[in-house]
Formats: sequence, structure tokens, C-alpha cells
Amino acid sequence: MASNTVRLDPADNVVTALRNLEAGAPVEETATLALIPRGHKIASRAIPAGEKVVKYAQIIGYASRDIAPGEHVHVHNIEFRNTAHDYQFSTDLRPVAMVEPEKRDTFMGYRRRNGAVGTRNTIAILTSVNCSATAARKIAAHFTPEVLSAYPNVDGVTAFVHGTGCGMASDGEGFDALQRVMWGYARHPNVAGVLMVGLGCEVNQIDWLLEANGIEKGPLFHAMNIQDVAGLRRTVEVGIERVAAMLPLANEFRREPCPASEIMVGLQCGGSDAWSGITANPALGYACDLLVAQGGTGVLSETPEIYGAEHLLTRRAVDGKVGQKLVKLIDWWEDYTARNKGSMDNNPSPGNKKGGLTTILEKSLGAAAKGGTSPLVGVYKYGEPIRSRGFVFMDSPGYDPASVTGQIASGCNMIAFTTGRGSASGYKPAPSIKIATNTEMYRRMTEDMDVDSGRIVSEGITIEQSGREIYDLILRVASGEQSKSEAQGLGDYEFVPWQIGATM
Repeated sequence: MASNTVRLDPADNVVTALRNLEAGAPVEETATLALIPRGHKIASRAIPAGEKVVKYAQIIGYASRDIAPGEHVHVHNIEFRNTAHDYQFSTDLRPVAMVEPEKRDTFMGYRRRNGAVGTRNTIAILTSVNCSATAARKIAAHFTPEVLSAYPNVDGVTAFVHGTGCGMASDGEGFDALQRVMWGYARHPNVAGVLMVGLGCEVNQIDWLLEANGIEKGPLFHAMNIQDVAGLRRTVEVGIERVAAMLPLANEFRREPCPASEIMVGLQCGGSDAWSGITANPALGYACDLLVAQGGTGVLSETPEIYGAEHLLTRRAVDGKVGQKLVKLIDWWEDYTARNKGSMDNNPSPGNKKGGLTTILEKSLGAAAKGGTSPLVGVYKYGEPIRSRGFVFMDSPGYDPASVTGQIASGCNMIAFTTGRGSASGYKPAPSIKIATNTEMYRRMTEDMDVDSGRIVSEGITIEQSGREIYDLILRVASGEQSKSEAQGLGDYEFVPWQIGATM
């Protein structure tokens, strides 16, 4: 790290500005030719037109014209090209030094009757269709903090409403994904009781879900349709009665010591900037490795945001079968974006670009760092129950609410979310911690950020030190400490199942 820039690998032909640099500022063996914003790239040598632009020792794009040493390197002189990797499988496997079971860390969790362990204890009101959203929200609104004060072990009553459930095919990818999400939230370890509310005539029938998953109604699982109950007003009244009856039962659950191996963390990033791949993401990756060594699970997602870095993950796949599953996801996404007249490089967003990210390839290389270095032991569909322990991948869009919804449906009982531009969101029923990539944003949004990984640059702490801070916070929040997003009441509006296919 020089005084003005940081170089991430000797093979790179760009460096990153540590602060806003005026024209003429020294940069390694050259000097800046114009104003360079903090976090943006500078050519450390001449890059002829058509040559690869290299960062992290990987291709992030191609020079669209000749680039002079000291020149700003960004959207005006880099072009994106689709990746064409010669994939390798299991060539970069690093064995995990597993912590002996008797020495593993613990947290205070809620152990369910099926053996699953939750980090929160909530009652979920799930809707089968948008038409029952108002009923669900009215039911949940009745259970104010004053009402819930009589049930100290219940963290809340939350309505999970969405904008789909009808006007869709009754089978296929979209329908299957929605069913997995509904079932995933209904069986989630952070959920003690469930009330499902439908309209009655929708495509996404509640009875089909119950039958397909062998769900039986009982004291902590209720379902009803507005049309059968006789209208909205009566549905709200009956719903309130049923949730009220569940509260004493849910309150019987108590926190008890549980091994850290029962924690499954969704690894997320949003509002990313150039520091994401330098500070917060590798720090979260180190925390993921610590959790995996405890027997826990880290879940990387956002398939479009590993595009251009997936070849690094296939090398970490435990076998060719797992690696090929990841490659098939990339193939599916290339086809999906093409048939919808999009591009894999539609991402980064305008905010990402303002923060210094230029192409999806650059963003993906930084995003993949959240997965640490542990072997990739499984690849899963969106919202599919995750059975493996260790580092895994779950297919999802790069749109954060939709991606996290799938991770929670798959079983994540914690979310760790890195951000550089700043993100104000929460993801009930799983607590979410926010990890800032740069100290300036952390100080500006201190009410929203839990960890300042920007200290890796601003104070010179190590990635390992920041990763240990994240890991320790995961244990504390899993045990009941409120994250910043929870303290602000976030998480009621970020339930967004991924809509795949035509709306008809």
C-alpha cells in the first residue's frame, strides 16, 4: 500500500486511489493525469486498446481505447465481454482445520422439537397471494409492543406479504420457487408459529403446499382463506384470535446453549463500492471460514454477482459434480438475461459505478470474497433446503431483498450484509448485521452500521482482525443482541420472493 493508492496484486495494471487525488499526484512510477475520485482505478502503466484490464490478478474488462499511465480507468475506457473460462474442478481445495466438538463456541439459541435451532422466536403470518396482503398486515398490526410485552420470549408477529401468487403458471420454475419460499419460511427455525392467509381462488393454493410438504395443521400452524371465512373483516378477527392463541405456546420456548455449528449465515452485499472487495468482503470471508471450522454454514448467493469469478469457486468445489452444478447456473443466467433482452453487465448499478466499480466482472471478484477460502460443498436452487454444512452456494438474483428471501427460505438464521454506499434494510425473521466497507460511510451512517471494516484501510487493522470482530458479533446477535437494523424496526417490507416467468 503506497501513500496514495493500493495495489491488490503484482500482476494488476491498475491501482486504487485511497483518497481523492488531484492531477499530478504521484502514483507508483507515474502520476495522475486528472482528478481521480477515492476508490476509483488508475492505470499504473500504458494499457493499449483491446488489452485486458487486470485487478485482483483477474480480468475485469478490456480497454476500449488506449489508456495512458496515470489515467482514470472507468466506464469511459473499459468495455465488458462475456466470460469464456476453461473451468477447473477441485484444484484449489484448502482443508478446513475443524475445531474439536468439545471446544466449539456456543450461542444462546431456540432449539425446536425437530432439532433445528433458531436465533429468534417469532410468529409468521404468510400470504399465498397479494390479495391477502392487507388481511395479513391488519392481523400483525394488532400485536403491538404493548400486547407482546406479556410474552417476553416472543420476538414479534410479522406479516410476510408479496406481490405474486396468481397470474402465473401452476407449475414450472416460478411456481416451484414460490412454493419453496413459502415452505421455507413456514418451517424456518426462527419461526415458532405460523398463520397462512389466502384469498381462496389463487393459483398458489395453500392446500397444495400443505399436501406437497406433508404439513399438518395444529396449535402452532393455522391456515385460512378470506373467501371461506366470509370476508376481510371476519378474516382479520379470526386471524387475531388464532395468533393470540399461539402466543402462550411460542412463549414457552427458551434460549439455551447451542453449538455454533447450528448457525447458518447468508453472505450478502449491497450498495457495493470499490472497497467491498478490499475490506468488508474478505473480512466476512474470514468470518465465514471461522464459522465453517466450527461446523457451521455460510451461504453465498447472487449468481449474477459471481459472474466472472465463478471459475475461482469451481476450483474450490469438493468434486466435479458440485462444480458442474455451479457452471450450469451460469449457463442458465446467460440464457435468462439474453431471452429477456438484458445483459450480465446490467449490474453494477449507478451507485456501484459512482463508488468505483466498472464492470460486473470487477464487482463479482470482490463479491466472491465473502465466501472465504473453505471448500465449496454444495450448490442449491433458490429457496431449496440446505442440507450440507460448510461453505455452499444458493442460486438467486443479485437484487438483495429477493436474494436474502431465498437464503432465509433455505434455512439461514443469520444474515451478514456488507455495504459500501450504505444500506438500510432488515430481513425478518433472521437478524441482519451490516458491515461497512469504508470508515467515512460508517461514521455517516453509524445508526445503521454494526461493523466498520473500513478500518482495514483507515487504521491498518488486518482482515483477520476485522473478520474475528464480525464472527464474534454473529455469535452475540444469534444469542439475542439486537443488530442496528433490528433496533430501528427494519425487516417488515423486505420479503420479496423471486418472480420467475411470465405474469399472465
